[in-house]
Amino acid sequence: MTTRHDSITAEFSLRLVVPGGTPVPVTASVRYDPADPYAVSIGFRTGADEVVEWTFARQLLSDGVRRPTGEGDVQVWPAAQSGGRVVCLSLSSPSGHALFEMPRPDVLAFLRRTYATVALGGEGDAIDLDAELALLLWSGPEI
Repeated sequence: MTTRHDSITAEFSLRLVVPGGTPVPVTASVRYDPADPYAVSIGFRTGADEVVEWTFARQLLSDGVRRPTGEGDVQVWPAAQSGGRVVCLSLSSPSGHALFEMPRPDVLAFLRRTYATVALGGEGDAIDLDAELALLLWSGPEI
């Protein structure tokens, strides 16, 4: 029997940092799915029905609240700004780069909710290794 856990979601009011300009307010949806316990996703609405979603390690977000972390496409670090403490999220892809400021209290509240579902360090216990291995080894129907 499989236990179903609902995803944890939250809406963040971010600020997109514009070089040489005024930061632009952006709303993003963050999601944690216990079925993929190592990851968090953040989605940005870019059009009427279009969402760009980034998925990265929950540990990266957790560590980034306290210290700079990440290499490559996703980097996270704490910072102070006039309105209080923020967590910076830098996203890079071949099509561009974006730097967002997230309210630290919102990030911490979201992380606490994820830890209440799957404890930090307990991610491996939340994965059905036999089922995952079966998916990897299944060759599919012969055509």
